[in-house]
Amino acid sequence: MFGDLVRMTASDGLRLDGSLHRSAKTAAKAPTDAVILLHGVGGNFYSSSLLEAFLDPLMSRGVAVLRVNTRGHDGLFTAKTNQGPRRFGAAYEIVDECRLDIAAWREFLLEQGFARIALAGHSLGAIKAVYAAAHAPAETFARIAALSPPRLSYQLFRKGGDTTFRKTISVAECCVEDGRPEELMQVRFPVPLVISAASYVDKYGRQERYDILKHIPKLPCPALFLYGAKELAGGGAAFAGMDRLVAEAAREGQSLTVRAIPDADHFYNGVQAAAAEAAAQWLCK
Repeated sequence: MFGDLVRMTASDGLRLDGSLHRSAKTAAKAPTDAVILLHGVGGNFYSSSLLEAFLDPLMSRGVAVLRVNTRGHDGLFTAKTNQGPRRFGAAYEIVDECRLDIAAWREFLLEQGFARIALAGHSLGAIKAVYAAAHAPAETFARIAALSPPRLSYQLFRKGGDTTFRKTISVAECCVEDGRPEELMQVRFPVPLVISAASYVDKYGRQERYDILKHIPKLPCPALFLYGAKELAGGGAAFAGMDRLVAEAAREGQSLTVRAIPDADHFYNGVQAAAAEAAAQWLCK
């Protein structure tokens, strides 16, 4: 489905692209006017079939859809910033900086006349949605929908039986300590990826900055967490029991919904329409 190609500039001068899909209807009674869709690690705004599946169920309910790039899109690229050229992409991203991208895309939608803005993301994009919303002032986002956010926990991964993580994080930490933070590493844990030492430490290091269980109680808006039943059962430490752990992390009285999609893996292969419909129903009810 075609949308309008759009572009914005984050506060640090980085330019990013996306596509805006407007609905012919009006979601007058829905809690959401527009949804920002965030891709996963190394993805981009146009390639995810799962995020593509969100278009029909949201637009049929009168909700606009903004599919966006964050600075972690694709593998590696160089772009201008206010401080000069920098390397970005999955190989070099610092996840905390996603807040600059999401804030700029939200401002773009406000300028387009949308007032009730929700966030939805898949995998690392879901982590970014949770992280950005947890650090934003109340009323910034109407709702968030997080599809399959893994738990990024240094302690959890170290306790695992696989020694790969312990070896990899040790090498990455040594590179950073030796003044080589941009040195690229070909890693196998948690997924095969070419990534800089600094980015690996940022995502998986001792500070556990992006363990979503820490940020869930800080969410100021209603949140939906979707997981695939298959990934909960066989997705490894990052997904084991996450439906239960997410529910337990909620503060008393928090508006939080957790659902598992039957027969779904991490990418919801074969059931993407069902996952998107479940998220759209929740975002618009």
